[in-house]
Amino acid sequence: MTPTKSKNPAIQEQFKGTVSLYSNSPDQPTGYGQQARYLVDRLKRQGFDVAAISNYGLEGIKRELETPYGKIPHFARGMDLYSNDTAPVDHKSFAAGRPNQPNAMITLYDVWVLTSKLFDTFPILAWTPLDHVTLPPRVETFLRKENVTPVAMAPHGVRQMEEKGIACRYAPHGIDTKIFKPTFEIEGQSVEEHMGTKDRYVVGMVAANKSSGLVHRKAFSENLLAFSIFKKKHPEAILYLHTDPMANGIGWNLLSLLQSLGIEKDDVAFPHSQSYKYGIKQETLAAYYTGMDVMLATSYGEGFGIPSVEAQSCGTRIIGSNWAATTDLASEDSFLVGGQPQWDSGQDAWWQIPNVPSIVAALEEAYKLGKGRSQVAIDFASDFDVDKVWTKYWLPILRDKFA
Repeated sequence: MTPTKSKNPAIQEQFKGTVSLYSNSPDQPTGYGQQARYLVDRLKRQGFDVAAISNYGLEGIKRELETPYGKIPHFARGMDLYSNDTAPVDHKSFAAGRPNQPNAMITLYDVWVLTSKLFDTFPILAWTPLDHVTLPPRVETFLRKENVTPVAMAPHGVRQMEEKGIACRYAPHGIDTKIFKPTFEIEGQSVEEHMGTKDRYVVGMVAANKSSGLVHRKAFSENLLAFSIFKKKHPEAILYLHTDPMANGIGWNLLSLLQSLGIEKDDVAFPHSQSYKYGIKQETLAAYYTGMDVMLATSYGEGFGIPSVEAQSCGTRIIGSNWAATTDLASEDSFLVGGQPQWDSGQDAWWQIPNVPSIVAALEEAYKLGKGRSQVAIDFASDFDVDKVWTKYWLPILRDKFA
């Protein structure tokens, strides 16, 4: 595909360098996959030799990945769950084929999983999610390595690293605001008809149903309990859960949780299971966000939390946690709730549990504002437009690294 030439100076700027991106595969419908796609497309556009290195989404065979600016190598996940056996080797072999230019790996994932000593042998830009109230020791150890340049993805991450004396750069996640905007139809149907929510007050939640045993970072139990209390006063309320209700052994059985709370089948909706599994179009997801009157986004902690920004870009206020990344991701007319500390023994760090009465109170305040889009939320989210993020944050980082 031949790209259209742009008069934008930022797009015309070209670099000489080799970059591999370690993350979910850029063609996967995950939050990391979406950000990986934005990165590889723009890196290729700016003249870099680019490769994608998968820790999820491509297995068994190396192939090529299409971008609007030409094909790039796409390395498969290794036998190790996080590709410790293959990712550093793939980067080094890719860079070896281009010996006369600087190279670096961008990691878009939790750095504590990168245990191979080979990760110490080349420059790394570690775009790091920090989702705890305190900095986990294994994360701190990695970020202090001489070959690592930490890149925080939220102001919370900047603050947390600076408190430990770790110098870092900052680049938030980006969204395509041309797609994530108030969207009132899905394939010729109104959003209300498609979702079955006409004359209902819609409380939404967009969160992956993945848990570590008895603990669920996305706080499904607290959020759903709060909804069940809110619904007793507002029987017209309906809950839309954009997730997998069963999760096939990697998450919780949300149907059992809903049943325990007395939330009836007619008062909860899910996306089509196969469509969710293989990726719902972003335009459709924008319509789902638009169909919500408020979105629950409280959790034990977020490294970023892209649904919070996507929802606000569609004019939907959020109810979020007043800690970790979310505290900086809520518009002035959205709602932040408090919580109490919870120890995460797996990471030797503290999370927080959102307070259920505070969530209920926020739902009541949101209900008073009525239905309709929030221009305040839309304006707030516009600062996270992916091209604004690229120009304001990523280009300066790349200039410093590859000058």
